Amino acid sequence: MEKKRTRRTLVAFGPSDNQDQVAVADLLRNETVGGAVMLAAMVAALVWANISFEGYDAVRQIRVGPLDLQHWAADGLLTIFFFLAGLELKREFRSGSLSNPRQALLPIVAAFCGMAVPALIYVGINLTSPDANLAGWAVPMATDIAFAVAVLAVVAPGLPPSLRTFLLTLAIVDDLGAIVVIAIVFTSTLNWLALALAAACAGVWFFLQQRRLDKWWLHVPLFVGCWWFMHESGVHATIAGVLLGLLTRTSPYEDRDPVDRWSHFWAPVSAGFAVPVFALASAGVRLDPASLRSVLTHPVTLGISVGLVVGKTIGVFGGTWLTARITRTQLHGGVLWREIAAVGLLAGIGFTVALLVTELAFTGHPDDIDHAKAAVLLGSATAAVLATIFLRICVALRRRSAAAPTT
Repeated sequence: MEKKRTRRTLVAFGPSDNQDQVAVADLLRNETVGGAVMLAAMVAALVWANISFEGYDAVRQIRVGPLDLQHWAADGLLTIFFFLAGLELKREFRSGSLSNPRQALLPIVAAFCGMAVPALIYVGINLTSPDANLAGWAVPMATDIAFAVAVLAVVAPGLPPSLRTFLLTLAIVDDLGAIVVIAIVFTSTLNWLALALAAACAGVWFFLQQRRLDKWWLHVPLFVGCWWFMHESGVHATIAGVLLGLLTRTSPYEDRDPVDRWSHFWAPVSAGFAVPVFALASAGVRLDPASLRSVLTHPVTLGISVGLVVGKTIGVFGGTWLTARITRTQLHGGVLWREIAAVGLLAGIGFTVALLVTELAFTGHPDDIDHAKAAVLLGSATAAVLATIFLRICVALRRRSAAAPTT
Protein backbone atom coordinates (compact mmCIF):
# COMPACT_ATOMS: atom_id res chain seq x y z
CA MET A 1 0.00 0.00 0.00
CA GLU A 2 1.32 3.41 -0.94
CA LYS A 3 2.18 5.56 2.03
CA LYS A 4 0.05 8.67 2.25
CA ARG A 5 2.05 11.87 1.87
CA THR A 6 1.31 14.71 4.26
CA ARG A 7 1.94 18.38 3.80
CA ARG A 8 4.07 20.18 6.35
CA THR A 9 2.40 23.23 7.84
CA LEU A 10 3.91 26.36 9.27
CA VAL A 11 3.29 27.55 12.80
CA ALA A 12 4.10 31.17 13.55
CA PHE A 13 5.64 31.31 17.03
CA GLY A 14 5.97 28.67 19.67
CA PRO A 15 6.96 25.05 19.24
CA SER A 16 5.33 22.85 16.64
CA ASP A 17 3.27 20.03 18.10
CA ASN A 18 4.21 17.31 15.60
CA GLN A 19 6.80 16.46 12.97
CA ASP A 20 4.65 17.76 10.11
CA GLN A 21 4.65 21.29 11.50
CA VAL A 22 7.53 23.71 11.24
CA ALA A 23 7.58 26.78 13.50
CA VAL A 24 8.46 29.92 11.54
CA ALA A 25 10.38 31.16 14.57
CA ASP A 26 12.51 28.01 14.56
CA LEU A 27 13.29 28.52 10.88
CA LEU A 28 14.36 32.10 11.53
CA ARG A 29 16.69 30.99 14.32
CA ASN A 30 18.65 29.14 11.66
CA GLU A 31 21.55 31.38 10.60
CA THR A 32 21.21 30.29 6.97
CA VAL A 33 17.53 31.24 6.81
CA GLY A 34 18.15 34.56 8.56
CA GLY A 35 20.90 35.43 6.09
CA ALA A 36 18.65 34.50 3.16
CA VAL A 37 15.81 36.71 4.45
CA MET A 38 18.18 39.65 4.84
CA LEU A 39 19.58 39.09 1.34
CA ALA A 40 16.05 38.97 -0.09
CA ALA A 41 15.25 42.30 1.60
CA MET A 42 18.39 43.87 0.15
CA VAL A 43 17.55 42.63 -3.34
CA ALA A 44 14.01 43.98 -2.96
CA ALA A 45 15.38 47.38 -1.90
CA LEU A 46 17.74 47.48 -4.89
CA VAL A 47 14.99 46.51 -7.35
CA TRP A 48 12.54 49.02 -5.86
CA ALA A 49 15.09 51.86 -5.81
CA ASN A 50 16.08 51.23 -9.43
CA ILE A 51 12.49 51.02 -10.66
CA SER A 52 11.29 54.13 -8.82
CA PHE A 53 13.79 55.77 -6.50
CA GLU A 54 11.44 58.69 -5.84
CA GLY A 55 8.72 56.31 -4.61
CA TYR A 56 11.22 54.31 -2.56
CA ASP A 57 12.65 57.42 -0.93
CA ALA A 58 9.20 58.89 -0.29
CA VAL A 59 8.22 55.80 1.72
CA ARG A 60 11.46 55.98 3.73
CA GLN A 61 10.77 59.61 4.60
CA ILE A 62 7.25 58.99 5.96
CA ARG A 63 7.22 60.40 9.47
CA VAL A 64 5.85 58.36 12.36
CA GLY A 65 6.05 60.27 15.63
CA PRO A 66 9.48 61.84 16.19
CA LEU A 67 11.31 59.92 13.43
CA ASP A 68 10.87 58.94 9.79
CA LEU A 69 10.68 55.26 8.81
CA GLN A 70 14.33 55.11 7.74
CA HIS A 71 15.51 56.32 11.15
CA TRP A 72 13.06 54.07 12.99
CA ALA A 73 14.69 51.16 11.17
CA ALA A 74 18.30 52.27 11.78
CA ASP A 75 17.91 53.71 15.29
CA GLY A 76 15.04 51.58 16.58
CA LEU A 77 14.70 48.14 15.03
CA LEU A 78 18.44 47.62 14.69
CA THR A 79 18.70 47.99 18.48
CA ILE A 80 17.20 44.48 18.69
CA PHE A 81 20.06 43.17 16.54
CA PHE A 82 22.62 44.89 18.77
CA PHE A 83 20.86 43.61 21.90
CA LEU A 84 21.36 40.08 20.59
CA ALA A 85 25.01 40.92 19.84
CA GLY A 86 25.36 42.07 23.46
CA LEU A 87 23.80 38.84 24.74
CA GLU A 88 26.16 36.82 22.55
CA LEU A 89 29.13 38.80 23.83
CA LYS A 90 28.06 38.24 27.44
CA ARG A 91 27.78 34.50 26.85
CA GLU A 92 31.18 34.35 25.14
CA PHE A 93 32.86 36.40 27.89
CA ARG A 94 31.38 34.24 30.64
CA SER A 95 31.59 30.70 29.30
CA GLY A 96 32.47 30.77 25.60
CA SER A 97 35.51 31.34 23.41
CA LEU A 98 36.31 34.72 24.98
CA SER A 99 36.49 33.24 28.49
CA ASN A 100 39.81 31.50 27.76
CA PRO A 101 42.40 34.23 27.03
CA ARG A 102 44.82 31.91 25.24
CA GLN A 103 42.13 30.40 23.04
CA ALA A 104 40.62 33.81 22.31
CA LEU A 105 43.94 35.49 21.47
CA LEU A 106 44.14 34.57 17.78
CA PRO A 107 40.59 35.59 16.74
CA ILE A 108 40.75 38.76 18.87
CA VAL A 109 44.00 39.90 17.25
CA ALA A 110 42.60 38.86 13.86
CA ALA A 111 39.56 41.04 14.51
CA PHE A 112 41.62 44.11 15.42
CA CYS A 113 43.93 43.66 12.42
CA GLY A 114 40.85 43.04 10.28
CA MET A 115 39.53 46.44 11.38
CA ALA A 116 42.81 48.35 11.10
CA VAL A 117 43.97 47.23 7.64
CA PRO A 118 40.70 48.10 5.78
CA ALA A 119 40.61 51.50 7.50
CA LEU A 120 44.22 52.18 6.50
CA ILE A 121 43.52 51.09 2.92
CA TYR A 122 40.52 53.44 2.77
CA VAL A 123 42.55 56.36 4.13
CA GLY A 124 45.47 55.58 1.81
CA ILE A 125 43.25 55.59 -1.28
CA ASN A 126 41.38 58.74 -0.25
CA LEU A 127 44.50 60.73 0.63
CA THR A 128 45.53 60.72 -3.02
CA SER A 129 42.34 62.15 -4.53
CA PRO A 130 40.75 65.63 -4.58
CA ASP A 131 37.27 63.98 -4.41
CA ALA A 132 38.17 62.19 -1.17
CA ASN A 133 36.00 62.02 1.93
CA LEU A 134 38.00 60.62 4.85
CA ALA A 135 34.87 60.34 7.01
CA GLY A 136 34.19 56.85 5.63
CA TRP A 137 37.27 55.16 7.09
CA ALA A 138 35.13 53.12 9.53
CA VAL A 139 32.76 51.70 6.90
CA PRO A 140 34.91 48.72 5.75
CA MET A 141 35.79 47.77 9.36
CA ALA A 142 32.61 45.84 10.17
CA THR A 143 31.69 42.20 9.57
CA ASP A 144 28.10 41.01 9.24
CA ILE A 145 27.86 38.17 11.79
CA ALA A 146 24.62 36.66 10.51
CA PHE A 147 25.55 36.61 6.84
CA ALA A 148 29.16 35.46 7.28
CA VAL A 149 28.20 32.57 9.56
CA ALA A 150 25.33 31.65 7.22
CA VAL A 151 27.69 31.40 4.23
CA LEU A 152 30.08 29.21 6.23
CA ALA A 153 27.22 26.93 7.33
CA VAL A 154 25.84 26.51 3.81
CA VAL A 155 28.96 26.05 1.69
CA ALA A 156 31.40 24.40 4.11
CA PRO A 157 29.61 21.86 6.33
CA GLY A 158 32.64 19.57 6.32
CA LEU A 159 35.07 21.96 7.99
CA PRO A 160 35.91 21.77 11.74
CA PRO A 161 33.42 23.33 14.20
CA SER A 162 36.31 25.29 15.71
CA LEU A 163 36.49 27.30 12.45
CA ARG A 164 32.95 28.55 13.09
CA THR A 165 33.98 29.45 16.65
CA PHE A 166 36.96 31.38 15.25
CA LEU A 167 34.72 33.27 12.81
CA LEU A 168 32.06 33.95 15.44
CA THR A 169 34.61 35.27 17.94
CA LEU A 170 36.25 37.42 15.27
CA ALA A 171 32.91 38.82 14.12
CA ILE A 172 31.72 39.54 17.67
CA VAL A 173 34.93 41.41 18.56
CA ASP A 174 34.72 43.14 15.16
CA ASP A 175 31.19 44.33 15.86
CA LEU A 176 32.19 45.39 19.38
CA GLY A 177 34.92 47.53 17.79
CA ALA A 178 32.39 49.01 15.37
CA ILE A 179 30.06 49.75 18.29
CA VAL A 180 32.85 51.59 20.12
CA VAL A 181 33.61 53.58 16.95
CA ILE A 182 29.92 54.49 16.60
CA ALA A 183 29.75 55.56 20.25
CA ILE A 184 32.94 57.66 20.18
CA VAL A 185 33.47 58.92 16.63
CA PHE A 186 29.89 59.53 15.50
CA THR A 187 28.71 61.29 18.65
CA SER A 188 28.97 65.04 18.07
CA THR A 189 27.18 66.67 21.02
CA LEU A 190 26.08 65.11 24.29
CA ASN A 191 22.97 65.73 26.37
CA TRP A 192 24.40 64.74 29.75
CA LEU A 193 21.02 64.61 31.51
CA ALA A 194 19.61 62.19 28.93
CA LEU A 195 22.81 60.12 29.12
CA ALA A 196 22.51 59.97 32.92
CA LEU A 197 18.89 58.81 32.64
CA ALA A 198 19.94 56.11 30.15
CA ALA A 199 22.63 55.00 32.60
CA ALA A 200 20.03 54.94 35.39
CA CYS A 201 17.77 52.66 33.33
CA ALA A 202 20.75 50.39 32.65
CA GLY A 203 21.62 50.39 36.37
CA VAL A 204 18.10 49.33 37.35
CA TRP A 205 18.24 46.62 34.64
CA PHE A 206 21.50 45.30 36.14
CA PHE A 207 20.05 45.40 39.69
CA LEU A 208 16.98 43.41 38.62
CA GLN A 209 19.19 40.87 36.88
CA GLN A 210 21.32 40.38 39.97
CA ARG A 211 18.17 39.95 42.08
CA ARG A 212 16.89 37.39 39.53
CA LEU A 213 13.78 39.46 38.82
CA ASP A 214 13.30 38.54 35.15
CA LYS A 215 9.69 39.60 34.55
CA TRP A 216 9.16 41.03 31.08
CA TRP A 217 6.91 43.83 32.34
CA LEU A 218 9.84 45.14 34.39
CA HIS A 219 12.42 44.95 31.62
CA VAL A 220 10.49 46.15 28.56
CA PRO A 221 9.89 49.68 29.99
CA LEU A 222 13.55 49.84 31.03
CA PHE A 223 14.65 48.78 27.54
CA VAL A 224 12.46 51.39 25.86
CA GLY A 225 13.51 54.06 28.37
CA CYS A 226 17.22 53.32 27.99
CA TRP A 227 16.85 53.36 24.20
CA TRP A 228 14.95 56.67 24.17
CA PHE A 229 17.29 58.48 26.57
CA MET A 230 20.32 57.15 24.69
CA HIS A 231 18.81 58.48 21.46
CA GLU A 232 18.15 61.86 23.05
CA SER A 233 21.67 62.01 24.53
CA GLY A 234 23.36 62.17 21.12
CA VAL A 235 24.96 58.72 21.41
CA HIS A 236 23.65 56.36 18.73
CA ALA A 237 20.60 54.61 20.16
CA THR A 238 21.75 51.11 19.18
CA ILE A 239 24.41 51.35 21.92
CA ALA A 240 21.55 50.86 24.42
CA GLY A 241 20.93 47.39 23.00
CA VAL A 242 24.56 46.32 23.41
CA LEU A 243 24.78 47.79 26.92
CA LEU A 244 21.66 46.02 28.18
CA GLY A 245 22.74 42.77 26.54
CA LEU A 246 26.08 42.91 28.36
CA LEU A 247 24.31 43.63 31.67
CA THR A 248 22.02 40.60 31.34
CA ARG A 249 22.67 37.69 33.68
CA THR A 250 24.10 34.39 32.47
CA SER A 251 25.18 31.48 34.63
CA PRO A 252 26.30 27.88 33.96
CA TYR A 253 24.31 26.88 37.06
CA GLU A 254 20.96 27.94 35.58
CA ASP A 255 19.20 25.66 33.14
CA ARG A 256 17.64 28.54 31.17
CA ASP A 257 19.22 31.83 32.18
CA PRO A 258 17.99 35.18 30.76
CA VAL A 259 20.70 35.28 28.07
CA ASP A 260 19.52 31.92 26.71
CA ARG A 261 15.81 32.69 27.01
CA TRP A 262 15.96 36.15 25.50
CA SER A 263 18.33 35.11 22.72
CA HIS A 264 15.90 32.33 21.86
CA PHE A 265 12.93 34.71 21.83
CA TRP A 266 14.46 37.72 20.06
CA ALA A 267 16.57 35.92 17.44
CA PRO A 268 13.62 35.28 15.05
CA VAL A 269 12.32 38.84 15.61
CA SER A 270 15.74 40.20 14.64
CA ALA A 271 16.30 37.85 11.69
CA GLY A 272 12.74 37.90 10.37
CA PHE A 273 11.77 41.52 10.93
CA ALA A 274 14.31 43.99 12.38
CA VAL A 275 17.33 43.32 10.15
CA PRO A 276 15.32 42.77 6.91
CA VAL A 277 13.37 46.01 7.45
CA PHE A 278 16.64 47.85 8.09
CA ALA A 279 18.10 46.33 4.91
CA LEU A 280 14.97 47.30 2.97
CA ALA A 281 15.19 50.88 4.27
CA SER A 282 18.95 51.29 3.81
CA ALA A 283 20.15 49.18 0.87
CA GLY A 284 18.20 50.96 -1.86
CA VAL A 285 20.72 52.68 -4.10
CA ARG A 286 20.55 53.45 -7.81
CA LEU A 287 22.87 51.14 -9.71
CA ASP A 288 23.07 53.00 -13.01
CA PRO A 289 26.18 52.72 -15.23
CA ALA A 290 27.65 55.87 -13.67
CA SER A 291 27.39 54.54 -10.10
CA LEU A 292 28.80 51.14 -11.11
CA ARG A 293 31.65 52.89 -12.90
CA SER A 294 32.32 54.94 -9.77
CA VAL A 295 33.08 51.76 -7.82
CA LEU A 296 36.26 51.46 -9.87
CA THR A 297 37.10 55.17 -9.97
CA HIS A 298 35.67 57.17 -7.05
CA PRO A 299 37.94 57.15 -3.97
CA VAL A 300 35.07 56.52 -1.51
CA THR A 301 33.75 53.46 -3.33
CA LEU A 302 37.21 52.19 -4.20
CA GLY A 303 38.41 52.56 -0.60
CA ILE A 304 35.41 50.69 0.81
CA SER A 305 35.29 47.85 -1.73
CA VAL A 306 39.06 47.23 -1.67
CA GLY A 307 39.04 47.55 2.12
CA LEU A 308 36.34 44.90 2.46
CA VAL A 309 37.72 42.36 -0.01
CA VAL A 310 41.50 42.84 0.23
CA GLY A 311 41.93 44.63 3.56
CA LYS A 312 39.85 42.19 5.59
CA THR A 313 41.62 39.16 4.12
CA ILE A 314 45.10 40.58 4.69
CA GLY A 315 44.21 41.86 8.17
CA VAL A 316 42.60 38.65 9.44
CA PHE A 317 45.11 36.22 7.94
CA GLY A 318 48.15 38.41 8.59
CA GLY A 319 47.15 39.20 12.17
CA THR A 320 46.52 35.54 12.95
CA TRP A 321 49.77 34.36 11.34
CA LEU A 322 51.95 37.00 13.03
CA THR A 323 50.38 36.35 16.43
CA ALA A 324 50.87 32.61 16.06
CA ARG A 325 54.53 33.11 15.11
CA ILE A 326 55.27 35.58 17.91
CA THR A 327 53.40 33.81 20.74
CA ARG A 328 53.80 30.24 19.43
CA THR A 329 50.04 29.82 19.73
CA GLN A 330 48.64 27.09 17.49
CA LEU A 331 45.35 26.93 15.62
CA HIS A 332 42.70 24.99 17.54
CA GLY A 333 40.59 22.02 16.52
CA GLY A 334 42.44 20.99 13.39
CA VAL A 335 41.87 24.27 11.54
CA LEU A 336 44.28 24.80 8.63
CA TRP A 337 45.87 28.06 7.49
CA ARG A 338 44.09 28.06 4.14
CA GLU A 339 40.81 27.95 6.07
CA ILE A 340 41.85 31.04 8.05
CA ALA A 341 42.36 32.79 4.69
CA ALA A 342 38.81 31.77 3.73
CA VAL A 343 37.53 33.23 7.01
CA GLY A 344 39.36 36.45 6.12
CA LEU A 345 37.31 36.63 2.93
CA LEU A 346 34.12 35.89 4.89
CA ALA A 347 34.95 38.78 7.22
CA GLY A 348 34.72 41.07 4.18
CA ILE A 349 30.95 40.56 4.15
CA GLY A 350 29.93 43.78 5.86
CA PHE A 351 26.30 44.38 5.02
CA THR A 352 24.37 45.34 8.18
CA VAL A 353 26.82 47.31 10.34
CA ALA A 354 28.65 48.74 7.30
CA LEU A 355 25.38 50.20 5.98
CA LEU A 356 24.66 51.68 9.41
CA VAL A 357 28.13 53.27 9.63
CA THR A 358 27.64 54.60 6.08
CA GLU A 359 24.51 56.48 7.17
CA LEU A 360 26.37 57.94 10.16
CA ALA A 361 29.71 58.72 8.48
CA PHE A 362 28.36 60.59 5.45
CA THR A 363 25.50 62.51 7.07
CA GLY A 364 24.81 65.55 4.88
CA HIS A 365 26.59 64.05 1.85
CA PRO A 366 23.90 62.11 -0.07
CA ASP A 367 26.12 61.45 -3.10
CA ASP A 368 28.80 59.89 -0.91
CA ILE A 369 26.13 57.83 0.87
CA ASP A 370 25.05 56.39 -2.49
CA HIS A 371 28.67 55.73 -3.49
CA ALA A 372 29.40 54.06 -0.16
CA LYS A 373 26.29 51.87 -0.23
CA ALA A 374 27.10 50.69 -3.75
CA ALA A 375 30.62 49.86 -2.58
CA VAL A 376 29.37 47.98 0.50
CA LEU A 377 26.99 45.92 -1.62
CA LEU A 378 29.52 45.17 -4.36
CA GLY A 379 32.43 44.58 -1.97
CA SER A 380 30.39 42.33 0.32
CA ALA A 381 29.00 40.36 -2.62
CA THR A 382 32.49 39.93 -4.08
CA ALA A 383 33.86 38.78 -0.72
CA ALA A 384 30.96 36.31 -0.35
CA VAL A 385 31.51 34.81 -3.82
CA LEU A 386 35.29 34.50 -3.38
CA ALA A 387 34.83 33.03 0.11
CA THR A 388 32.33 30.50 -1.25
CA ILE A 389 34.76 29.36 -3.96
CA PHE A 390 37.68 29.16 -1.55
CA LEU A 391 35.67 27.31 1.12
CA ARG A 392 34.49 24.73 -1.43
CA ILE A 393 38.13 24.18 -2.39
CA CYS A 394 39.01 23.72 1.31
CA VAL A 395 36.20 21.17 1.74
CA ALA A 396 37.30 19.28 -1.39
CA LEU A 397 40.93 19.18 -0.20
CA ARG A 398 39.86 17.82 3.19
CA ARG A 399 37.77 15.11 1.55
CA ARG A 400 40.62 14.17 -0.77
CA SER A 401 43.00 14.02 2.18
CA ALA A 402 40.57 11.86 4.17
CA ALA A 403 40.09 9.49 1.22
CA ALA A 404 43.82 9.12 0.54
CA PRO A 405 45.25 5.76 1.70
CA THR A 406 47.50 5.95 4.74
CA THR A 407 50.87 4.24 4.71
